[in-house]
Amino acid sequence: MEDANSNAGRVNAVFFVVAVVAALVLYNSAYVIDETEQVVITQFGRIVGDAKKIPGLKFKIPFIQKVNYFPKNLLEWDGDPGQIPTKDKTYIWVDTFARWRISDPIVYFQTVKDEFSALKRLDDIIDPAMRDLISAYPLVESVRNTDRPMDTFDIIQGQEVKDGEEIPKRLVRYRVDLGRAEIARQIEKQAREKLAEFGIQVVDVKVKRINYIDSVRNSVYDRMIAERNQIAEKFRAEGMGEASNIRGEKERELQVIKSQAYKQAQEIKGKADAQATRIYAAAYGKDPDFYGFVKTMELYKKTLDMHSTVILSTDSELMKYFKASSN
Repeated sequence: MEDANSNAGRVNAVFFVVAVVAALVLYNSAYVIDETEQVVITQFGRIVGDAKKIPGLKFKIPFIQKVNYFPKNLLEWDGDPGQIPTKDKTYIWVDTFARWRISDPIVYFQTVKDEFSALKRLDDIIDPAMRDLISAYPLVESVRNTDRPMDTFDIIQGQEVKDGEEIPKRLVRYRVDLGRAEIARQIEKQAREKLAEFGIQVVDVKVKRINYIDSVRNSVYDRMIAERNQIAEKFRAEGMGEASNIRGEKERELQVIKSQAYKQAQEIKGKADAQATRIYAAAYGKDPDFYGFVKTMELYKKTLDMHSTVILSTDSELMKYFKASSN
């Protein structure tokens, strides 16, 4: 009985050991790849087979082969801001960033091995390309994308004749031949060609920020203020000229209105005087003697109201009514 129990115990122990070993072997031979990962299998430091990029459950030789995981999604690179002189000798701070991915994990593993080393390679390639291109062009090329005219930088130079009228010619001060976006594309192109040998694909490179250095910034601000003041003075002068035109037009219209009103008033007064004359003529024409009498009385009144001595002959026509009254 004891021998049977001991044999059963040995069998159970052996079965347990085999199960544990099998579990360890299975655990060490199976691995999982998710959607954001890719794998390179190495055996004693040497790469075995192709890179595994399809997600799912995979198997390898346990204990001998090693699974090396690499990200498959986009990765970030953020450059250090640096002081760069442009072609027109303006010193600026430039800050760039890039997005990249591991395009060939086997080449990537053989050359840089990890993300820290890959970022150092990006520093060594993107930064010099950016410095070379920024310093090869004037400042405006790194700031603007097109040479679209900007009203704030228009200046007046001379006059031109159009349809018989002189108008000021406006010229754009700056012209863009390449532009900021094209500079970024050229940086990306140079970096992509050089980083391909490391199994790295540069997806995008952009200039995040451009700023003047402290020694230049104040003078730039002063120049900007002076330009804005010049533009403001131009607008004020144009406004004052337009106001003068409006006032002159108003005065001209006012004189026209007054002239027309005076003309109309004189016409009305003339018609009224003519009408009054016709009425008086019609009234006094019925009795000329009475009309003469009334006029003579008015003349008497005016004569008597005068504070002076009037000497009249008795034969005067004005004395006929006095003679008639005395008779």
